[in-house]
Amino acid sequence: MPGDRERDRQSTENRMDEKDKFSVEEIESDTLCPTTEVAGRTLFRGGALSALRNRDFGLLWSGAFLSNIGTWIQTAALLLVVKQLTKSNALVGTVNLANYLPVFVFVLFGGSLADRLNRKWMIVVTQSAMLLGALTLGICTTLGVASYAVIILVSVEMGIALAFNFPTWQSIIPDLVPEDDLMNAIALNSAQWNLARFVGPALGGLIVRIWSVATAFFVNAASFLTVIIAVLMMKTKTPKPQKPSEGGLTHIMEGFRLVRRNRWAITVLIVIAIASFFGLPYIVLMPSVAMDVLHRGSSAYFSLLGLSGLGAVIAAPLVTILNRRIRERDIIKLATAGLGFFLTAFALSRTYWLSLVLSVGLGANYLMLGSSINTMLQSRFTRDKRGRIMSFYILSFMGGLALGGQFMGYIADLRSTPFSLLVGGMVCVAVAAVLLIFKGLMDDAVSRQHAE
Repeated sequence: MPGDRERDRQSTENRMDEKDKFSVEEIESDTLCPTTEVAGRTLFRGGALSALRNRDFGLLWSGAFLSNIGTWIQTAALLLVVKQLTKSNALVGTVNLANYLPVFVFVLFGGSLADRLNRKWMIVVTQSAMLLGALTLGICTTLGVASYAVIILVSVEMGIALAFNFPTWQSIIPDLVPEDDLMNAIALNSAQWNLARFVGPALGGLIVRIWSVATAFFVNAASFLTVIIAVLMMKTKTPKPQKPSEGGLTHIMEGFRLVRRNRWAITVLIVIAIASFFGLPYIVLMPSVAMDVLHRGSSAYFSLLGLSGLGAVIAAPLVTILNRRIRERDIIKLATAGLGFFLTAFALSRTYWLSLVLSVGLGANYLMLGSSINTMLQSRFTRDKRGRIMSFYILSFMGGLALGGQFMGYIADLRSTPFSLLVGGMVCVAVAAVLLIFKGLMDDAVSRQHAE
């Protein structure tokens, strides 16, 4: 009802600290592409693919999709090889930790640089560094010197590059689309990563069976060129970064203050951190689910991982449609509860086909959760702050996955894989219950378009 919507808006604004309330004029001047009213919605105008009508976003999306196929080809092959070599879920988690641990150390600096330097060139440099890492893995595997130590070292190198790449990548998206396409662009960006997660493991399985693990690494190295080429072809003139007078550490601390002054931001960052720590490590445990729980081979592992990605692809247009009707805070509650439900059922399943279906639900709910939180953070802060805000999102998301993958792997070794997954599912359900009971925690958790 219009009256209810107006009362919600007034309530939201009254609770926001006047000092921290974002300015409509500031954000409008900050938006590169003007927001236009869509008279009649089509697939590419206000519909499920509306962000792709923007040429440069389409270029970036396509290049990223091809590159992420390569990344998932390498990830699937690497985790499977480590599981087969070590027979340990904890050591598989260690490889995952080595890739994402640099996020803790460098991502806040990466977010600061994303607000201070040219974002296009930061993407080119970091993608080139990851290309060299994949190439090194391929060469070492071909020469027979790809020991566990080598795998860890290369994973750390690629993780450092990722820590600087990811906040830059996330914060450049609003530069390429109008504001009314922002949720769709973020969802489609997540969808291409997950569509690649659907295609990549299947291709990875074929490449490993027909050729070798080294070939999978070389394919990934070549795939980074697609992003580099796409960025070089982009015509959008991103605003020249404002160089702050303060030093780098002070610049980062300003980001802490921005988050601290907005309770809703603290809440959603905690939610994504917990979901990533306890919920998302099902990816790390997939080899064990396939081999130890379902007693199947590598093809089952690739299928489980791929269908989880397919679920996220299905959810991308769904979350865009939902967001036009309900607020992000409600999507977050539903998706957190859904993630917990599907993870609990996945832990209890001993039937292959049922586990495949549940994998779809896992991927779908995590995408809706992450996309909703990402959209709020991007929408509520201006361009000169988005790199730092995104670094906190990535710290919560990837940091949670890194530590959670290690922790849940140890729990799986100490007890069992189903027990570890069950713990994760129950924690996610508990978080959803807290959000539903203590509604005040999420009152202001809405994007700018819903807050107005």
